[in-house]
Amino acid sequence: MTKTTTPITADALYARLKDIRVGSNICLFTPEKCEEMAPLINSINALKAEKNAIILAHSYVSPEIIHGVADYVGDSYELSKKAKEDDADTIVFSAVKFMAETAKIISPSKEVLVPNKLNGCSLADSVTGENVRALKLQFPDHAFVCYINTTADVKAECDVCVTSSNVYDIIEAFPNDKIYFLPDRLMGENVVAELHRRGSQKQIEIYKNGTCYVHEEYDPEMIEFIRLEHPGVAVVSHPECSSKVLDHSDFVGSTSQMINHVKESDLSTFYMLTECGLSSRLQLEVPEKTFVGSCTMCKYMKSNTLADILRVMDSPDPEDIISLAPAIIKASQSCIDAMFHYAELAKKGA
Repeated sequence: MTKTTTPITADALYARLKDIRVGSNICLFTPEKCEEMAPLINSINALKAEKNAIILAHSYVSPEIIHGVADYVGDSYELSKKAKEDDADTIVFSAVKFMAETAKIISPSKEVLVPNKLNGCSLADSVTGENVRALKLQFPDHAFVCYINTTADVKAECDVCVTSSNVYDIIEAFPNDKIYFLPDRLMGENVVAELHRRGSQKQIEIYKNGTCYVHEEYDPEMIEFIRLEHPGVAVVSHPECSSKVLDHSDFVGSTSQMINHVKESDLSTFYMLTECGLSSRLQLEVPEKTFVGSCTMCKYMKSNTLADILRVMDSPDPEDIISLAPAIIKASQSCIDAMFHYAELAKKGA
């Protein structure tokens, strides 16, 4: 991939970002704000070419990263695949640490940097590899299925990982009628409900801890209020929301599925029940459509900044560099490979 080194002016940056309106000052852009950001963006893009680096940005990070320096934008799984396919020597993963770990697992020979000072996630931090080892002693007959939004040491202890787009199909295809799903609790409840609707006889245990604090905030009352305020609005939700929220939604899907649904829909007004970075991204990609509702931000995703991206590219601290033991990489890779295998089996059986 050819990396752009042509400098951007503050005026051009403002023209690119000025129409973003998602209800938070973080994502409101003025000429003065763009004047401060343009030099950072130009320095980062110059370093990318110099160091043969790419920047991967999750859809939830701030717009100036997505539209100023990112080479690829998507969800954690999409971005890790891009990291493997690209010939870059260095990957800067603007998201949260466990996502950068997935990129390192898939591309162990590449340097992976994470420019996130908080380095946390309410969901991924809810379970450790030690927790999984203890649970396996309690449930020795169960296959352990983990959400891809987990740390490398958790993946290393599990049989297969899943994404929010393939979780139902993989659990249904996995050759064990006893499943332990972790985390999160809300997605686990949605898995049980969906497989029941499908007539599956799987016995599913759910990890009782861990949710995405952003998605947990939504409730049916919010949806009812938005529907009253905006008749005809389409409610689009992520499966990390509660089952009651999903029951009141018009569409449920992963981040990528939500984006595709909005772009392909004939409807014009949407209420997006996920981190508001997705709405700000869609405001620019489909400007003819309207996004309503308040902004719900992830403090972990929004802790990524242009200044920290420049810092880790120029002189990373040890905690900015993703380093995993070879045994963890090997076991985690097996967990991810199993996902590809059972996703393909599910596709053939469809």
